[in-house]
Amino acid sequence: MTATQSALGLAAALIITFGAAYVGSSFPVDDWYDALSKPPWNPPNWLFGPVWGVLYLLMAIAAWLVWRQNGLAGAAIPLGLFVLQLVLNGAWSWLFFGRHTLGVAFAEIVVLWVAILGTIIAFWRMNPTSGILLVPYLLWVTFAAVLNLTLWRLNP
Repeated sequence: MTATQSALGLAAALIITFGAAYVGSSFPVDDWYDALSKPPWNPPNWLFGPVWGVLYLLMAIAAWLVWRQNGLAGAAIPLGLFVLQLVLNGAWSWLFFGRHTLGVAFAEIVVLWVAILGTIIAFWRMNPTSGILLVPYLLWVTFAAVLNLTLWRLNP
C-alpha cells in the first residue's frame, strides 16, 4: 500500500466517522434536556462535545488501522460491525435528544454497547491496537447508558 493510499484511507475513515458524529449532533441539547431532573454526577453540557470529538477520532484511527492492515475484503466483518455501531450511535442521539424517548433510548444504548463490544473484539483480532483504541468509547457509552437509565428513572 502506498503512502497516498494509506492517507486516502485515513481520510475516508475520518469522513465516515465524523459524518456519523455530524448526524448525531443534529439532535442537540435543548430546553427539554435542560429541564430534566438530573443526578448530581451529571456532567456539564460543555464536556460532551470535547469528549465525543476525541472518541470519534480514536474510532476513525482504529478503523483505519484495521483497514490498512487487512484491506476492505479482509476486514469486511469487523468494518461492518464498525459501521453498524456508528449507525446505532446516531440512532441513540435521535431517540434521546430528537424524540425524547428515554426508555427506548436506553434499550437502544444497550444494543449499541453490545455492538461496540463486538467491534472491539473483532478489531482486536485483526489489530490489537485498534481494539484498545475503542475501549475509552465503550467506557464512555457505559457511563452514558447509566446516565440514560438514571434520567429515565428520574423523569418518568
